[in-house]
Amino acid sequence: MNTETIKFFKQELMGRMDQLLFQTEQAITEFMAQPPQEIENIDRASSNADQAFKLRIWNRENKLIKKVKEALKRLEDGSYGICELCEEEISLKRLEARPVTTKCIKCKQKEEQLEQLTK
Repeated sequence: MNTETIKFFKQELMGRMDQLLFQTEQAITEFMAQPPQEIENIDRASSNADQAFKLRIWNRENKLIKKVKEALKRLEDGSYGICELCEEEISLKRLEARPVTTKCIKCKQKEEQLEQLTK
């Protein structure tokens, strides 16, 4: 991977990281700002479901933040773009679609096929 390509993916990942951190900060602020209120049971159930949904999103974003950090580390150590299973290069097209990926398309498809067989 050449210097320009590395620079491109680093900018992509840093931009994604900034976006995720901003969204997470907003979600936490919103969650903490909700005042406890006397509400009816139906409203309380709706409010609880809404909070549970927000927490699932926040959890998913935290997992993605971790993946972005790991991808940035791989960029630094020179292993970015190399499949962790077969050690072949991951196509640029795949990296552009999913910059945090750690597997080439062939290995990912095999992994998904195995998952389907074990269900």
